[in-house]
Amino acid sequence: MNVNFESEKDLKDVLDFDVIKEIERTVEACVDYLKCEYEVQVNVLITDNENIHALNKENRGIDRPTDVLSFPMIEWEEPGKCDFDEEEEIYLCDPDSGELILGDIVISIDKVAEQASEYGHSRKRELLFLVAHSMLHLFGFDHENDEEREEMERMQREILNSIGVTR
Repeated sequence: MNVNFESEKDLKDVLDFDVIKEIERTVEACVDYLKCEYEVQVNVLITDNENIHALNKENRGIDRPTDVLSFPMIEWEEPGKCDFDEEEEIYLCDPDSGELILGDIVISIDKVAEQASEYGHSRKRELLFLVAHSMLHLFGFDHENDEEREEMERMQREILNSIGVTR
């Protein structure tokens, strides 16, 4: 597993835990939960409301900041089903490492702080919730209707519970 991590903000004043370690643990929990047998590659960027607002407007046409954006690299026939043939692997996997390239996650640290306070849980729980949520998007899951939303909420809860991150 390879999590390429970058932060545009100094996180020491906002988060009091090993951010990279916890993000990696959450990514791994998602991969395990979905029984994906590939080693994966994910890029994670922590930014602020101003920058995620610009990305949200540019990529989704929504003129406001959001908590997390997901940029999947795979068009899934069936969400989370990691059974690719050799020809597909050539296009989906890093030629050097053999890792399945899932995509990019962008998180607003400002929204992490705001939403943790709003929902009454820790910033760690909020950040890892957003990572799990975004990972499910990278695996092709969505929440366009109530049934999909409920399924994603259940999976997010089960993933976080598996690593001991609860409300």
